[in-house]
Amino acid sequence: MAPLPAELFSANADFHGDLLRNIPGIRDSQDLFDDLTDDPADHAVAIAAEGAGRLSTTGAAISRPFDYGRVISYSFESSHWQQTRFSDGRRFGVWYGALELETTVHETAWHWQRFVLDSFAGEARTIVTERRVFNVRCDALLVDLRGQERRHAALVDRDSYAFTHRVGDYLHDQGANGLLVASARCHGINAAVFRPERLSNVRDRAYLTYRLDLARNRLVVERTRGRAWMRITPGQAG
Repeated sequence: MAPLPAELFSANADFHGDLLRNIPGIRDSQDLFDDLTDDPADHAVAIAAEGAGRLSTTGAAISRPFDYGRVISYSFESSHWQQTRFSDGRRFGVWYGALELETTVHETAWHWQRFVLDSFAGEARTIVTERRVFNVRCDALLVDLRGQERRHAALVDRDSYAFTHRVGDYLHDQGANGLLVASARCHGINAAVFRPERLSNVRDRAYLTYRLDLARNRLVVERTRGRAWMRITPGQAG
């Protein structure tokens, strides 16, 4: 296999700022176990069992507070490693964030649509999910791949991760903090971070509701409940 081109790694960015992380999350607190039992003692046992192994947190048991540490740590835990653009999921995990809120929508919409089509094959209805977006501080020297997609189109291949897995393996093995790269889903910029210690200070940014019309392949995104903020077609660059 030919070595990766040296010019690919010729630029660095001394990055100190926020990255946006978009994950599944609910707008309103919920009792996670009220459909199983009416006994508060049973609720407490269930919450304790579900929370085993999580980072400690405080708050009312009926509306378990979000564990902010997991916004950073989840991707780096070996039990959650999976194949992504810059990792084959076998040796290390990668944390992904974006520079723009809209970019997080395009990225997550594409992946969520794949999940929905697998889960609701043949259906033609609207599927709704809720998301939560966070600002996460990143302080790191990152390999800057922005613009390299013009010479190396495989960086933003919409279907194959073969080339980007090689890039991720190489940078991870070299001890790199991470990289900045163009999104394959829209005209935005993503960061892929390999070292959790470069991330800190998790803060809420926005709540989003996704409404995917399977029949028309159209996604309506709401920031204010009931009011359209973005309308996109998952899978099409925007």
